[in-house]
Formats: sequence, C-alpha cells, structure tokens
Amino acid sequence: MTSIGGGVPSPYVEFDRESWRALRAGTPLSLSPGELEEIRGLADPFDIDEVEDVHLSLARLLRLFVAGDGRLRDTVSAFLGEAVAPTPFIIGVAGSVAVGKSTISRLLRLLLARGEGEPVVELVSTDGFLHPNAVLAERGLMQRKGFPESYDRRALLKFVSEIKAGVPETSVPMYEPLRYDIVSGARQVIRRPDILIVEGLNVLQSAKPGGLALSDLFDFSIYVDARVDDIRQWYIDRFFALRRTIFTDERSYFHPYAQVDDDEAAAQAERFWRDINEVNLVANILPTRARATLVLKKDRDHRVQRVRLRRI
Repeated sequence: MTSIGGGVPSPYVEFDRESWRALRAGTPLSLSPGELEEIRGLADPFDIDEVEDVHLSLARLLRLFVAGDGRLRDTVSAFLGEAVAPTPFIIGVAGSVAVGKSTISRLLRLLLARGEGEPVVELVSTDGFLHPNAVLAERGLMQRKGFPESYDRRALLKFVSEIKAGVPETSVPMYEPLRYDIVSGARQVIRRPDILIVEGLNVLQSAKPGGLALSDLFDFSIYVDARVDDIRQWYIDRFFALRRTIFTDERSYFHPYAQVDDDEAAAQAERFWRDINEVNLVANILPTRARATLVLKKDRDHRVQRVRLRRI
C-alpha cells in the first residue's frame, strides 16, 4: 500500500498505464473505430489504444463489482430467509468540464452493455437537473451555472433514490446543449436498468450533516482527473471547436462567439475558464476526488497515465 504525506497509509493502490492494461485479462474489444467516433467528444483525441489500455480493464473491474453486488444480495436473502429483489447498480462519473468524463461515460455504457447477459445500461447526465435559464437568471446564478447551487439537487436525489429502490419507470428532464437550457416538457424515460451511469460535475459532493448525498447511493464512482492547466487548454480548444460547429447555428446560445475574431474569442474563452469553470473546479469539484472509488489521471495529451483504485 502506498503512503501519503506524513507516512499515513493511502486508501488507494496506484497503477501505471502498463500495469493497469495487464488487468484486462483477456477482456475482448467489442468496439469498432466507427462506434468510437460516434461517442468521442468534440476536441477529444480518444482512440482505440486508449480503450484497450485503460477502459477494457475498467469494464472488467466494473463487471466484477456488479457480480459481487449480486452475491451480497444472495447473502442477505439467505440471512432473511426470503428473496431480495435486485436493484440497479449505480456508477457515478465526476470531473471538470472539458476533462472528457462524458466520452468515458458513453464508452462505459457501450462496453458494459456488451458484457455477459447483455445488461440494460442507461446513462444520465446531471445537466438535465440544472435549473432552467429563466430560474437561474431570476436567482442571479447564470454566471454560476454548473456550480452546486445551479442544480435542482432535491429532484436529482429523488430520481437516483427511485432508481435504487427499483421503481419500474421514472424520467428526467432533458438538456439541450445547443440552446444551453432545459427543454420544456421533454423527458428521458428510464425503465429499471441493470446498470445506471450518472455523469456530472458535482456528483461526488458530500451531504450536509445528517443529510443524504447523491454519492451515498452509488455502488462505484469514478473521478476523471488532470492538471488544472491542462484542463484549461482543453477547455479553450473545445471552445474553438464548438465555435466552428455548434456556435455557427443561429439557434445556439453562444452564436455571437462565432461572429467575433479569433483574438476576441480566445479572450472570452479565457474569461469563461478563469471566472467560472476554474473557480468551480477548485472550490467544488476537485475536493470530491478523494471520495471516488477509482481515479483516472490524464496527461497533457488526454491519455490516462495513472489509475488509482480505492481498496480500503
């Protein structure tokens, strides 16, 4: 076991990329280059090598956790002398804006759904639980969108609690990135999946004393990590990629930034990062890293170089 400052034992065991890849243990690659292209995020240089070196081992580990959850349920059933109904296995994926957590979540959904028995795997982004822009504007929170207070945290906790309780069907609001807002009346219907992935900036936040945190309902959690300076550059690169694509649509909330010159766009991207996203990362997101079951540490090239797995 590794140690942290002062000789205190670390709760994590750490792997470099090569040793982590070895834990794949024959897990097959069930993903084509075309499928990878469909799930890759904008300005995210994700490739098949990354899947083979990192995510097949992670998919194997998650399947083992799911199987272990079933064995624990059997143990409880034997103790009670009655059947205990299975409930969905819930995975939380956290990390900064632009760090690549959405791509990783989409990839895990695909890999897990192709496992033994072809389980039903659903993916929900906490973006759907952001308050509508009109509400944020009324509360003076538009410049704090993505901060914990910009979400309907009660509704999000209620949704995940319902999933964990095994309700037959529930639904969540839908978010439209083009309009940068909740779509009025649109819902994503979730019908009792075997596995649910919940992806978002603040999903590992702790609860107030005496309260229940969203992360208390997770069976496994992942934090996608990188140096702050690297994430800053990825954010700016993505801003310019969006400027060439989505921002050109006149319906886009950010359409005005497709009309300005490169220098002005770069200055605005820097302001968005410095005044909003970096503040949120340092104050709210990064402090939750230590609560994750597993940490994926990315290098400047977006490739995962270190993996930390909690074992105590």
